[in-house]
Amino acid sequence: MDTRLMAFLEGGPADLPVRIVGITPPGVEVKLPFRGGYEHFRATPRHHDTPEGRLPVFAWSGRTALAE
Repeated sequence: MDTRLMAFLEGGPADLPVRIVGITPPGVEVKLPFRGGYEHFRATPRHHDTPEGRLPVFAWSGRTALAE
C-alpha cells in the first residue's frame, strides 16, 4: 500500500469510525464528516506505526457544525 497518501488520526471523538484515512497532498489538514459536522485534524511532525505502515500523524484540532 502507498502510505504517502494515508494518515493516522489522533484525538477527536472516541467513537470516530476510522483512524486511518486518505489525504490529499500537501496534506496540511484533514476534514472528516461526522455526526452532522466536520472533525478537523492538522498535520504534525510525528509518525505512527500501523498495519498499513508508518503513517504521518494528524492531531485533532476542532469541530465545525453544518448549518441546519
